[in-house]
Amino acid sequence: MLQRSAAEAEVCGVEYDSRRVRRGDVFVAMRGGTTNGNLYIEKAVAQGAAVVVTDSAAAFAELHRAHPELAVVLVERGRRALAAVSANIFARPMERLMLSAVTGTNGKTTTAFVLEQLLRSVGRKCVLVGTIENHVAGDVRESPHTTPESRDVLELFADGVKAGATEAVMEMSSHALEQERVWGMPVDVGIFTNLTQDHLDYHGTMKAYARAKARMFEGVGAEAPRVAVINAEDAWSGQMVEAARACVQVVTYGMDVGDWRTAGVEMRSGRTCFELKTPVGAVEMQSPLTGRVNVLNLLAASAAAWARGLTLEQIAGATHWLKQIPGRFQVVRGAEGLGITVVVDYAHTDDALRNLIALARDLVRERGGRVITLFGCGGDRDRTKRPKMGRAAGEGSDLVILTSDNPRSEEPMSIIEEALVGVRETGTECIVEEDRGGAIAIAIRAARAGDIVLLAGKGHERVQVMRDGEVPFDDAAVAAGVLREME
Repeated sequence: MLQRSAAEAEVCGVEYDSRRVRRGDVFVAMRGGTTNGNLYIEKAVAQGAAVVVTDSAAAFAELHRAHPELAVVLVERGRRALAAVSANIFARPMERLMLSAVTGTNGKTTTAFVLEQLLRSVGRKCVLVGTIENHVAGDVRESPHTTPESRDVLELFADGVKAGATEAVMEMSSHALEQERVWGMPVDVGIFTNLTQDHLDYHGTMKAYARAKARMFEGVGAEAPRVAVINAEDAWSGQMVEAARACVQVVTYGMDVGDWRTAGVEMRSGRTCFELKTPVGAVEMQSPLTGRVNVLNLLAASAAAWARGLTLEQIAGATHWLKQIPGRFQVVRGAEGLGITVVVDYAHTDDALRNLIALARDLVRERGGRVITLFGCGGDRDRTKRPKMGRAAGEGSDLVILTSDNPRSEEPMSIIEEALVGVRETGTECIVEEDRGGAIAIAIRAARAGDIVLLAGKGHERVQVMRDGEVPFDDAAVAAGVLREME
C-alpha cells in the first residue's frame, strides 16, 4: 500500500469487475492485459462500492477530490492487492486446503483431472480449478478461464472449505503465473508436464515462457512448494529442477528416465498396462486412458498423489476406474456401424498434434486404416506455430482437412494459408474448408472402415470465437449430427 484516504468503511465483498459490484463491496481497479479497471471506477462507485483500491495515482487523486467521503487505497500492484483483499474477505481458505498445482503446455487438464480422481478415491473432498470446468466437492461449475483471477479462485476455495474439502487441484497457466493471478496461494505439490511452443504472442520467447512456468516452483507471493514433480523427459526439465531448489523434495518422472518410470508398457484402444517403478516400490498399473502422453500424465498425477499421502496400492487400485476427460481423446458415439472412429481432442500446438496423431496411428495400424486429421489455428495468437502445426498434421496423417479454429479478429483464410505452407511441405493431400461445420462433414464422409478421424483444436470448447463475437459450436455435437445423417 502506497497511500490511503482517511475514510473508513465496513465491507461485505470484493470485485474487480465493475458490472458485479454491489453496495458495500471493495472494488479493486487494476491495469490488465486487455483493459484498465481504473476506467470503470465511477461505475463501481455509482453501484455502491464502499472502498476503491487502485493502482493509478491519477485515479487516486481524482477520487480523493471527487469523493472525499469514500475510502480509497493506492497500491503499486493491483493484482497483488486483489489477492490480499480477497483472501481476507473469504477468510483465507487457501490456508485450509492442500493445493496441488499443474503447469505445462500440454497435459495440464488431464493430469489435474486424474489427480483429483485419485484423491477422491480415498474419500477426500476436492476443489478442482481448470480449463474445462471447476469442481467444488463434487459440484460441477462452469470454467471461463484456465486460471481465473485470484478473487474467483478464492471464492471457489471458500465454497469448497464450507463443503468439507481438504484438497485443491489447480491448473496454473503461464499467463496466470506471469500476471500473478495466483499471488499468495501456497502450493504444496507443484507439477510440471512439459514445455513446447505456445503463447509466444504473449511471452515473446521460449526462455520467457519457461521462466513464467518456473515461477510456480519458486513460489508466487508464498513459500516454494513442498514437493516438485517434474517431467524428466522434457528438454526444459533442468531449468524446472533448478527453479525447484527451495522445494523440500523433487520427484522426476518419465517413461524410461526419472524417479518414477515405467516397464513393460502395453497399449491398446481404451486400455494401457505397465509396471510402475518408484524409489518406494513397484506396482502393476492399468488405465483406460490410452497413449504415451497419457502414460506420462498418469505418472505425474500418481507421483503427486503419493506426495499427498496415497500409497502405491491405493493409486493402482484407483487407476482402473479413471473417467474420460471431456475433449481429451473423446470418442464420438455413432460411428461404430460405419467401422470408423471419430475423436475430438484439444490438441492445438504442433507437439500436441504429433502426439495425438501418433496415438491414432498406433490404433489403426493393425486394421490397416488411415488417419484423417482436421485442424485449424487460432487467430490473434502466435503466428509462427501455424506452419509448424501444418507440418505436424501432414507428416503423420493420410489426409488433412484444414479449417477455422477461433479466428477472432483475423481473416480465417489468411490463417489457413499460413498453416497450409507447412502441410504442403509434406506432400500430404489436404482439403481446405473455411467453415468448420462443413469441414467436419468432409472429414467424416471421407473416412472408410478402419479409419480414424481426428477433430483437433477445440476439444471441450462450445463456441467458435469470431470477429463479431462468440457463436455456439461444439465439435462433438456437429460430428454426432453428421454421423446420424450417415446412418
